[in-house]
Amino acid sequence: MATFLYRIGRWAFRRRRLVSGVWLGVLVVAVVAAAVAPEGKEEDLSMPGTESQKAFDLLDKRFPQSNSQGAEARLVFRAPDGQRVTARENRAAVEDALGSLDGGDQVASTTDPYETGDVSEDGTIAYSTITYTADAVDLTEPAKSALEDAASQAREAGLTVEIGGSALDAEEEPGGTTEIIGVVVAAVVLVLALGSVVAAGLSLLTAFVGVAIAFGLVSALAVPLGLTSTVAILALMLGLAVGIDYTLFITSRFRDERARGSEPEEAAGRAVGTAGSAVVFAGATVFIALVGLGVVGIPELTRIGMGGAGAVALAVLVALTLVPALFGHFAKRVSPARAKPGVWGRPLSRAVRKAPSSRRPGSEPPHPAPTAAGRAGLATRWARFVLRRPAAVLLIAGLGLGAVAVPALGLELGLPGDESKSAQTTQRRAYDLLSEGFGPGFNGPLTVVVDMSEVTDAPATTDLVVTTVRGVDGVASVGDPVLSRTKDTAVLTVVPRTAPNSGETKDLVHAIRGAVSGVEADTGAGILVTGTTALNIDISEAMSDALIPYLTVVIGLAVLLLTVVFRSVLVPVKAALGFLLSVGAAFGVLVAVFQWGWAADLLGIEQTGPVMSLMPVLIIGIVFGLAMDYEVFLFTRVREEYVHGAAPGEAIVGGFRHSGRVVAAAATIMVSVFAGFIGMSSPTIQTMGVGLAAAVAFDAFVVRMAIAPAVLALLGHRAWWLPPILSRVLPHVDIEGEKLSTRAPGSATVSAAAVPVVTVPDTTVPDTTVPDTTVPDTTVPDTTVPDTTVPDATVPDAAVPRLPVGRHRH
Repeated sequence: MATFLYRIGRWAFRRRRLVSGVWLGVLVVAVVAAAVAPEGKEEDLSMPGTESQKAFDLLDKRFPQSNSQGAEARLVFRAPDGQRVTARENRAAVEDALGSLDGGDQVASTTDPYETGDVSEDGTIAYSTITYTADAVDLTEPAKSALEDAASQAREAGLTVEIGGSALDAEEEPGGTTEIIGVVVAAVVLVLALGSVVAAGLSLLTAFVGVAIAFGLVSALAVPLGLTSTVAILALMLGLAVGIDYTLFITSRFRDERARGSEPEEAAGRAVGTAGSAVVFAGATVFIALVGLGVVGIPELTRIGMGGAGAVALAVLVALTLVPALFGHFAKRVSPARAKPGVWGRPLSRAVRKAPSSRRPGSEPPHPAPTAAGRAGLATRWARFVLRRPAAVLLIAGLGLGAVAVPALGLELGLPGDESKSAQTTQRRAYDLLSEGFGPGFNGPLTVVVDMSEVTDAPATTDLVVTTVRGVDGVASVGDPVLSRTKDTAVLTVVPRTAPNSGETKDLVHAIRGAVSGVEADTGAGILVTGTTALNIDISEAMSDALIPYLTVVIGLAVLLLTVVFRSVLVPVKAALGFLLSVGAAFGVLVAVFQWGWAADLLGIEQTGPVMSLMPVLIIGIVFGLAMDYEVFLFTRVREEYVHGAAPGEAIVGGFRHSGRVVAAAATIMVSVFAGFIGMSSPTIQTMGVGLAAAVAFDAFVVRMAIAPAVLALLGHRAWWLPPILSRVLPHVDIEGEKLSTRAPGSATVSAAAVPVVTVPDTTVPDTTVPDTTVPDTTVPDTTVPDTTVPDATVPDAAVPRLPVGRHRH
């Protein structure tokens, strides 16, 4: 893997104009395709196989003249203080407003509240139901304008009028001020992490290229594939976050290689071969987690997963090809200011020559770090702190995350309706008026569909169903049955006493289904309970049922992949268990914010209630992939130190010295990008932003930076144990770039194979500069050169050849 990617990195560096031109062409094609493609449409959330969805399908078949899931609006009228809506002048104003809608574009029917009795008991509030022949997403602007004009006409007569229902549901636009703030924060973090404005700018540029292509493709394929705005927003969110992170890791490794003295082309190849290998496997875990959303069985969730997976795949391709190509264009400006040529050819330092006794016998000494990287920075000091007190760090971090996760025990799921909208919207005000006038359950009526195609006495069956449903505790009212043209289907409207998202309403749905099962057995009728409220309940339960299979599939595949990457059994298991801790804490934050209202005002969340039912599976899928990102990025560097001879503790410190600061910067970037979407008005996107930002913060800074190194410190050498049978079966992907360590860097003038291997015992070798002498141009046969031990004596300068550090093999 490393050798293959090394070649790709060098090829992209040499063919930088070609690679840059190809990506520019792809970007232009994606943008043009998105511009000329028809605008995508939102689709109603469905769950094939559930009782509520079967009922909707039956209604479409038996009532072809109507649309069971078509758009619906409610004009809610309230009389001025001290008046009744039934007063003559108020009634005239209501009838005139409704009359303006009769025969309007896409209007199927309009009810008269005075004829249907849709007036509150105190006579202050009335409502009219307007049904449409088209879905909410297919309503034309003239149809929506006519509805708003009718409301304005009644307001001019002195009435308070609000509009509820799905007719005015608007598509959320991806983009806004808060997302820009997130990108600005990411840019600042990049500059601080890389120490170069040009390097930071290249990271943002490549991320934007990947995001623009992904967003353009989603927009272009919206109609043929049924992709919604949520898919586009998630592609934007994920593509931006992982795109910046992946580029950051490769750029950081490029700068490290340049600091070691490698020529730009060689440094690009090595950066892609090592950090690029981590990018491939990290992207693969995210891809698996997102594609795995398809096992849940919700078409919308499957499309969301596929769209996000496509954005991540593009981010990986851009990082592996466009980034090294841009290195070719801006090599000098991306390289660190103090890159010193010839570092690879320096003699072993005294610290490296004195290998600790804990190093594995026969192993080679670790690579010396560049001078800049060798200073004890914050990441190095933190790693040493964890190594001194691993048990205490593990206990405190584990208990802390466990405490944050406690609220998750009270997690309630639902789908957002008008009650979750801002109090400034007319839909929310209409919801509140209807609750005040007719009770909280009026906003979430249930629909009972009676299939009487196999029934001999249809009227008696209908009466029995009505009587049975009215007798269920929690039912406020049951409307008169509506029969199909063929009299083989009856529809009843049932109003609960409780609000749509309450637990009592969920229990009521199950109670009605249980009560009518006896009627089905006695009469042979098929009775189904549906409606938006019932559909939400069915989807929430399906989410819960699919959670364990989804976790099994995704975590199982990812653990297998990580076993191949780390060639260890315990490290992947530790990674999966740590993920469960971080995602549990993230769910605790969601409950505290969206159900309990903690910090809701600060985040701009105006309404508390159940967490959207799609969120647990969606957040688990995304966060698992991102959590494995940091696991791969950080601990492949730890393993790289370990396989080059460092003791377990030294390997942890070395891995944190090289990657700790970059991983922290990458996590900060990702958190800021996700948090930038909290400011959107969509409850779905707000929940996703809070959940993803919290989960990434917990996983990166607590699990990967504290718990994981503490566990590795406690396990010692056992952490990297792999059963012999697995060692023989599993492929060796060389993600640490071991094969690259045998390749001389571009700046070296003498190959590693041409220099005999000399093992220097614990003696003091004068660190002097060897005079400028010419190495004889001799050919050394390709044979194994035995190790030569230099006696314990002072070795003259000329007797010690310059060794490419870390390039010999034992």
